[in-house]
Amino acid sequence: MASRFFPSRRTGIALVAGCLLFSALAAANVGPGELSVGQIEEQLQSCPLVESLNEHKRATRPESTSLTSKIFAVLFPSTPAVNALLATLYISGPPNFLLALCPPNIDPSSLSVMVAFAVGGLLGDTLFHLLPEIFVGEASPDHVSFVMVEPNKNLLLGLGIMVGFFTFVAMDKALRIATGGEGGHDHSHSHAHTESIDAVTSGAESKKPSGELKKRKSAAKESSEVVSEKEINPSVKLGGYLNLIADFTHNITDGLALSSSFYASPTIGATTTVAVFFHEIPHEVGDFALLIQSGFSKRKAMGAQFVTAIGAFLGTIIGIAVQEFGGNGTMLDDTEPAGLLGTSLTWGDMLLPFTAGTFLYVGTVAVIPELLETGKDKGIEVRKTITQFLAVALGAGIMLA
Repeated sequence: MASRFFPSRRTGIALVAGCLLFSALAAANVGPGELSVGQIEEQLQSCPLVESLNEHKRATRPESTSLTSKIFAVLFPSTPAVNALLATLYISGPPNFLLALCPPNIDPSSLSVMVAFAVGGLLGDTLFHLLPEIFVGEASPDHVSFVMVEPNKNLLLGLGIMVGFFTFVAMDKALRIATGGEGGHDHSHSHAHTESIDAVTSGAESKKPSGELKKRKSAAKESSEVVSEKEINPSVKLGGYLNLIADFTHNITDGLALSSSFYASPTIGATTTVAVFFHEIPHEVGDFALLIQSGFSKRKAMGAQFVTAIGAFLGTIIGIAVQEFGGNGTMLDDTEPAGLLGTSLTWGDMLLPFTAGTFLYVGTVAVIPELLETGKDKGIEVRKTITQFLAVALGAGIMLA
């Protein structure tokens, strides 16, 4: 609507709005420097031009809500704290229960399409929702919004993104050092040891007559279990336990992400939940396969994954505490907390940039190398690449819905 006005008219209207604002400030005997961002926004909403824009926005907005919004309203019906806990339950329960359907000898490299789908969801949520919310804010359905540029605010927000990114760099680096070079946040864990055993076994048995193989079938099953338990490399077993620690820590950051996103807005929280959910499925399956390789039984591996899910609830509770007692919560009084470095930002506001930084790392550095892995058959790899790109587009498209 503003584009219909000529530049001179827009300038005049801006001056009128500014004069009205300062007139209101003078009448209230309050200096501009003493107002918070929320108070300035409230004063601006009383300007005649802004009121007319609000009326136009309410008159032109669609009356019916989308199906996605209705589903989100059912799944997340309460306060930001309760919704964050519900979201943590959604992302922790179903992916772990799906492990009951996974065979113990699953090959995580077959999850490349699902990993590509998760990449699209994570990057889509970060680029379409988190970053715009961090720097600009979310549009209100009832009134127009304004962005006030503050000194050092964008620098602090960018610093929060970088801290989140390099926090995961440090975690991944520490785990690689502890495991002797094997990455911790990887969906395609190596199965070279088990594959070599299978290759030797199949090569030896191929020389036996078929009748003898049938007679020794039951004995081979029993002996293979004993051999597999005895021949597990200690470093592989150590890698399994270290991966559990890394998974627990990663789940804490997932909980922080969910809590910060719901305190930003219900829409941001819902889309972040969807992105984390689809990322958790291949992640949990990959960790499950690594635990099986490390000597865990299927039941013990599933139990270990449920234990690591406690980290997500711990992170969510920490995030809620930071939001409530760090200046953004609903449990405190209406007093304005002191901002960081003279800005309107509080510690609670820094959780969302931290989340965006972790998502950028997971969606690029931690996962993209898996999608870049190729085999010798060019035809298969071309078809695989096309499928992966379609999966990325589908994951990102869901974030636009």
